[in-house]
Amino acid sequence: MTECTTIAPASTPAFPLDQWYVAGFAWELQDAPLARTLLGRPVVLFRTPDGSVAALEDRCCHRELPLSCGTVEARGLRCGYHGLLFDRAGQCLEIPGQQRIPPKACVKSFDLRERDQILWIWMGATPDSVPAQEPPAYPVHGDARYRFGGDVYHYDAPYQLIHDNLLDLSHLGYVHLKTIGGNAGVHMNAELKVRQDGDSVTVLRWMPDSDPPPTYAAAWPFAGRIDRWQEVEFHPSHVRIWTGAMDAGSGQLDDPQREGFHMRGFHGVTPETEHSAHYFWTIATNPHPDMQDTTRLVIDQTAATFEEDKVVIEAQFRNQQRFGARPVIDIHVDAGPNRARRVISRLREASARALAAA
Repeated sequence: MTECTTIAPASTPAFPLDQWYVAGFAWELQDAPLARTLLGRPVVLFRTPDGSVAALEDRCCHRELPLSCGTVEARGLRCGYHGLLFDRAGQCLEIPGQQRIPPKACVKSFDLRERDQILWIWMGATPDSVPAQEPPAYPVHGDARYRFGGDVYHYDAPYQLIHDNLLDLSHLGYVHLKTIGGNAGVHMNAELKVRQDGDSVTVLRWMPDSDPPPTYAAAWPFAGRIDRWQEVEFHPSHVRIWTGAMDAGSGQLDDPQREGFHMRGFHGVTPETEHSAHYFWTIATNPHPDMQDTTRLVIDQTAATFEEDKVVIEAQFRNQQRFGARPVIDIHVDAGPNRARRVISRLREASARALAAA
């Protein structure tokens, strides 16, 4: 990781640092560089012809053109203004028409790893911060039982509002009636369990003997009523959601090997700024062997639900800005989101202490 170009961190970081965050998906990096602002830092992502991935500060050290305006070559990324060539570590390798390369001709690099088709970037609290562990694995993307697809959304809203939404699925019965919703009363009265293990928060919701919502009925040949589950696993940089259903009475909802219709969602929620966020999502499903492949239906209807969520969350934030700081109430479905917010607050404080000690 090149540190020759220093980015001055905030005295109190707005986000937890010394964390892996989702920067994108493997399929996004083709022949051209990709510009993204992550945790307030302009970054350019690129893949060299040998398949290696890299992330640099999106600023040439010569005349400050974004490096994302340049081109990818075998040895790295060439600036689109005067042709300076930078390698994956941010070191300038070539200045056209000039033999000598100044020692300060370099740009900051970031640790970027590709794992399970997810691009993870390390955002350190201090200039000498290095990854303490490998980025999270997500084996669902390589599991032969599942087929998946996904996309990237941009939200004009803080990233923790997205966390709140994902950790409280009681809203499905009101927001997503045409897809994965179902009876609102059943959702609001579902058995709810919340547990915490370190920085991870898990929310379990069971809805036995309920009617299948439209997406479920279209994707799986249920005999009638269903036993339905929702398992949400929060981590500071991403959320994993396992939802699904089986014919009522056909198995145990606490059986990790339960049969039936499965939807496994990956949700990489990465702040862009304090008031905007990137939302990287995939949905994986297990097509029924006796039905025409319904993977595309599940992906499309999942996308439709996320579009509905986006409208709600952005409207919520606009109203928060409109009314300013006002007291709000909590209800029973807020247990998971509130715990996640406490995790984020604690990690921010830890990042502030690391900065103060640097």
